[in-house]
Amino acid sequence: MIWRTHLCGEPTAALVGKRLILSGWTARRRDHGGLVFVDLRDRSGVVQLVINPEHAPEAAELAHGIRNEFVLRGEGELVARSPETVNANMPTGEVELKVDSLEIVSRSTALPFQLDEENVDETLRLRYRWLDLRREKLQRNIGLRAQMVGIIRRTMEEAGFLDIQTPILFKPTPEGARDFVVPSRLQPGRFYALPQSPQILKQLTMVAGFDRYYQIAICFRDEDLRADRVQEITQLDVEMSFPDQELLFELMEEMFSRIWRECLGLGIPVPFPRMTFAEADRRFGSDKPDTRFELELEDATEATRGSEFGVFAGAEAVRFLRVPKAFSRGELAKLEELAKEWGAKGLAYLVFDGGEVRSPIAKFLSEAELAALAGKDGETLLFAADAWPTTSRVLGALRLHLGGELGLIDETAFTFLWVEDFPMFERDDEEARWTAVHHPFTRPTKEWEDRFHTEPKEALAHAYDLIVNGNELGGGSFRIHEPELQAQVFGLLDLSQDEQRSKFGFLLDALAMGAPPHGGIALGIDRMTMVLAGEPNLRDVIAFPKNQAGVDPMSGAPSDVTEEQLTELGIALVEGPAE
Repeated sequence: MIWRTHLCGEPTAALVGKRLILSGWTARRRDHGGLVFVDLRDRSGVVQLVINPEHAPEAAELAHGIRNEFVLRGEGELVARSPETVNANMPTGEVELKVDSLEIVSRSTALPFQLDEENVDETLRLRYRWLDLRREKLQRNIGLRAQMVGIIRRTMEEAGFLDIQTPILFKPTPEGARDFVVPSRLQPGRFYALPQSPQILKQLTMVAGFDRYYQIAICFRDEDLRADRVQEITQLDVEMSFPDQELLFELMEEMFSRIWRECLGLGIPVPFPRMTFAEADRRFGSDKPDTRFELELEDATEATRGSEFGVFAGAEAVRFLRVPKAFSRGELAKLEELAKEWGAKGLAYLVFDGGEVRSPIAKFLSEAELAALAGKDGETLLFAADAWPTTSRVLGALRLHLGGELGLIDETAFTFLWVEDFPMFERDDEEARWTAVHHPFTRPTKEWEDRFHTEPKEALAHAYDLIVNGNELGGGSFRIHEPELQAQVFGLLDLSQDEQRSKFGFLLDALAMGAPPHGGIALGIDRMTMVLAGEPNLRDVIAFPKNQAGVDPMSGAPSDVTEEQLTELGIALVEGPAE
C-alpha cells in the first residue's frame, strides 16, 4: 500500500498529467449534487480533489458521506483547473486531482469546535489539543519552532560546540523558583529535583574539559503562570571555557540573523546595540526596554528639589514621561488608576493645551520650575515621585501601555539589544538578607572582584541579557571559577559553611581541581518562537502546554496516584492549609 506519492501542498502545474496518490484530512467538502469537491489538507498545505460520478461512480458514492476531519486517500490524475476556477490564494490553486479511487481511511466523530472557528475557549482547545494543533496557525507556529531549532543546532555545531545531555533527575539547589521534587523509591524519604536549569552541570562540563557545550534543555520551575510564562520551559543552553564575550555575542548575533533571515526573510542589523542596566533603567524604567519607540523617561528631581509642591520636594526621585497627547480629565483618571496598580501613590500631570497649562499642581510650581518642565502644545507630562525603583516600575509600565494605546510602536520592527552590567545583589527586606540578581555563580565585574562584599548594593555582575521588542529572550554571565571567591559569595548570601557543603560541596570540590574560566548564556526557545511568530501567548508555540493553573485539560495531569504507589514511596498525604 502506497499512502501518498506527494504531500498535499506539493501539486503544481509542473505535475499536470501525472498520476498522484494523496492522503490527508478533509478540510472542507462541497457537494454540488453531482460533482463533489474536497479540500484535502496535511501540514504542507491544501489541494482540491474533484470527484465526478460519471468518471468514478464508486468514489462519488463514498464522497457523499465525507465529513470534516475524515482521513482520506485519493488516487488519480492531476489536471489543470479551468481559468475561471483558478484559486490564486492557494499555492495549489492552479490544479486539482481528478479522483479515480477514493478511500475513507479514518472517520471522525462530531467536532467540539471547527478548525476555522474564532474565539474558541482556551480550555476547550487544550482539552482537544490534538485537534487544535491541526489549525493553520498552530501548524505554522510549531513548524517555525522546529525550523528555528534546526538553525540553532547548525550554528552551534559549526562553531565547534558539543551537544551534551545533562540529567533530568538531579539535586535540589536554590536557583530562584520552587523546585519540582521527585520521590525516590530506592532511597526512601529522599528526593530528586527536576532542574530549573542545567547551570551547575554545564559548569561541570567546563571543569571536565569540554570547552564548548550546548544543549536544547528542558527546565522545570514550579511558579505561577501567565501568558509569557510556563512551568516547563525549553532553553538553548550554552557554555564555553576561556570565555570571550565578543565571540559569544557575535555567535548569538549570527544565530539570530540566520533565524530571522531563513524563517521570516528579514535582515537584522548587526552588531546589536549595547546598553548598561543603569542606562536602561534611567531611560526606559526597565531592564528589558522596548526600543521600537522613543518616549523615554526624564528626570526632574533636581529641578523640583526646592518645590512648594511637597510631593516633589520630599521624594527621592521625580521623573516623568513627555507624552505627545493632551489628555482629557477622564483619560488622566484612568491612567492614574493604572499607575496605582503598578505601585504609585498617585499620578501628577501637566497638560499643555491651547497655550495653557492644565493641572492642579501648576499653582504650586514656580516660574523657574514650569520653565524647566515646559512642554509643547498638545503634550502631557506624567509624573511619578517616589523611591527610584518605584518610579522606574510605574513609568516603565506606563510607557509600554501608552506606546500601544497611542500607536507609537512599529509592529513590523524587531529591535535587538544587549543589556549589560547588572547589579550583582538585591536586598530581600522580608528575610533581611542579600540575594543574587542572576544566580549565585555569577562573577563580579573586574573592578568589583575584591570589594563586592563591602558594598553589595553597588556591586556589578559580569552578566548580560538579550532583549528584543521588550522581551527578554535570555541571559548569561561569566561564572566564578575560583572556589574561594565562590565561598565568599555564598557567605554574603547567608549560606553557612555547613549549608555550602551540603548544597554545593560537589561544585566547590570541582572548582578546586583545575577549573578553567568559563561563561555562557541561556535563551528561551519558547520565548524566541513567541517573538518570531508574533504570538502574544506562549502556550500557542508549545505543542502540549499546561493551562494557567498548571493543569493539562487533555490528559487530566496532575492526577491522583494509588495508595499502593504512595506506600511504596513512603509518602502519606496530609490535608493542605485552608484557603
